[in-house]
Amino acid sequence: MAKRKDELEVEVLDLPVEQRADLARRLIESLEEPAAGEFEAEWIAEAERRYAAYREGQTTGRSGDEVFRDAKARLK
Repeated sequence: MAKRKDELEVEVLDLPVEQRADLARRLIESLEEPAAGEFEAEWIAEAERRYAAYREGQTTGRSGDEVFRDAKARLK
């Protein structure tokens, strides 16, 4: 794999500046952004678990106003 990386590096460094910049931007974005939908299934499962616990009386809800008030207080 190191050999392939080295070969790619040589090829990429021979590209014009604009193409190298575009490729660099795209590579950085690929590191920063999770793949589309990567965590969606986990969030859906968590939301369903929490909703089931609420319906079964295992937990209580809070108003949005209360949640945002507490969040703002923590940020101060």
